[in-house]
Amino acid sequence: MRVLVTGALGFIGHHLCSHLTNIGYDVFGIDNLSRGRADRLQILKKYGVEVSLIDVRDLNALTEYLLKVRPEAVVHLAALISVEESFEKPLLYEDVNVRGTISAVLASNKAGVWRFVYVSSAAVYGNPRYLPIDEEHPTIPLSPYGVTKLAGEYFTKLLFRGGGRTLILRLFNVYGPGQNPEYAGVIVKFMERLMKNEPPVIYGDGEQTRDFIYVTDVVEAIEKAVNVSIEGDAVLNIGTGEPTTIKELAHKMIKAFRANVNPVHAPPRKGDVRHSYADIRKAAAILKWIPKVRLDRGLLNLIKVNL
Repeated sequence: MRVLVTGALGFIGHHLCSHLTNIGYDVFGIDNLSRGRADRLQILKKYGVEVSLIDVRDLNALTEYLLKVRPEAVVHLAALISVEESFEKPLLYEDVNVRGTISAVLASNKAGVWRFVYVSSAAVYGNPRYLPIDEEHPTIPLSPYGVTKLAGEYFTKLLFRGGGRTLILRLFNVYGPGQNPEYAGVIVKFMERLMKNEPPVIYGDGEQTRDFIYVTDVVEAIEKAVNVSIEGDAVLNIGTGEPTTIKELAHKMIKAFRANVNPVHAPPRKGDVRHSYADIRKAAAILKWIPKVRLDRGLLNLIKVNL
């Protein structure tokens, strides 16, 4: 099967490309290198993955490329992902995340793509009205980032014409080797400080909860979404279903680093959700998928890679 991955040089993208290639897929990638890492071009080349430097917003260039490689499936990962930055640059986020998604869908239609996998975010839910969050939960995002990801979902469902339909994967808090420190989640930020023997900074009281999922589990879910049989469009949560408080996370990481520090607190951040963890029963049923990497093991893997 031929698969095209947008955002191939990003955190999840490069893991996905190498994984799909390892299990026999014909993989092609695009990236504009605005946030992806250039060194991954050569890394993926060793895996046999061709990555072309195309901006996903360039409909003509993207269509021409898809018509050339004729993928059966497209996984759309290319996006800007910082909640904080989205408040500062909402027009940029709308341009990349919404226009870029529309462009990817239209190009896929012209190239006869069978399956479109849109990688969305739990940020579309906003503050939960109940827990765990299932896919029927109201979508009331608290940030421009969340709004753009939700808009991308609607455009994907409205515009994609492929016979394999579209799968929308709402990722919770993904972590693992290779995250961009500037836009990474709390785990990488804690790790960076602990590597310098500095205390992790907790925004707010630390009682807020998150659902942390290791990148290899996410990649396996995307792999299954590429060719699973579905009757109509599907929206699936991708998380572990297990909540962890930020305070608990900080102490787990301090222990793993054997650091002699205590967390420090800073004011809460705008747009941060108070509590969040996923109901993943639908993904388990449709994809025949369950996450394998528990948080303690994932943290140790991440620390080993970075020390």
